[in-house]
Amino acid sequence: MSATTFARQPAPHAGVTLPRVIRSEWTKLWSLRSTRWSLLFACISMAGLGPLIAAITMARWNQLGALRQQTLNVIDRSLGGYHLAQLAIGVLGVMVISGEYSTGMIRSSLMAVPKRLPVLWAKILVFGSVAFVLMLVTALIGFYSSQAIFTEHHVNVTLSSPHALRALLGCVLFMTVTGVLCTALGTIIRSTAGSISAYVGLMFVLPGINAILPSSLSNSINPYLPSTAGTAVASAFPQAHAFSPWGGFALFCGYALAAVVIAACLLRTKDA
Repeated sequence: MSATTFARQPAPHAGVTLPRVIRSEWTKLWSLRSTRWSLLFACISMAGLGPLIAAITMARWNQLGALRQQTLNVIDRSLGGYHLAQLAIGVLGVMVISGEYSTGMIRSSLMAVPKRLPVLWAKILVFGSVAFVLMLVTALIGFYSSQAIFTEHHVNVTLSSPHALRALLGCVLFMTVTGVLCTALGTIIRSTAGSISAYVGLMFVLPGINAILPSSLSNSINPYLPSTAGTAVASAFPQAHAFSPWGGFALFCGYALAAVVIAACLLRTKDA
């Protein structure tokens, strides 16, 4: 009887499935105080900065001049909050996994999921989904709130206007992929400070360095910068010296995918 009972016992870790790992990562994500504060900052930025810009623009309407009034890009002004929100999303994306390395909790995670890679997939799926949903909701709030303010001088647009829906979805997709990229950076570097520094360097410092290069060289490099490639889809109108909106976004996704592949290889081969 005891031998039969022993034979029927499940193998160790037989219950480890991706849905269960995802549920575990969901719990861990929301158990962190930094998650709530970072996402709150991102949501307020995305939903609130656009209406603030719109209100300031309407207050200064008579100072803009006829040409600027006629060419005012109300779509980008409505969605301007993503410039600030991406910083919070990127930092939290790093901390999703780098925090576990700093506390040593990653060892427990990898002991519970010995194949390791499901941990990375679960973190990416959970954080990517949360970022996408929250940024979509707040982008819609920011857009419609801003357009309500722009009605003061009848320059408002709707989502059916040319480029509006693509720019709104582009902002959301850009920030979602940014979160995935930063989760991969956190896995590769394994240090919160180092990973955030790498993210800031790639997305904010590198464009500044490129801007001081000779114009011919700068214009050649600019389309390939992660920031330029990623934000092309978030702008209502094509940027100078950049790929097409979806072409640039595809390149940005390629950068994120490369980072995820490197992170997966290091997670499998390096000790925690």
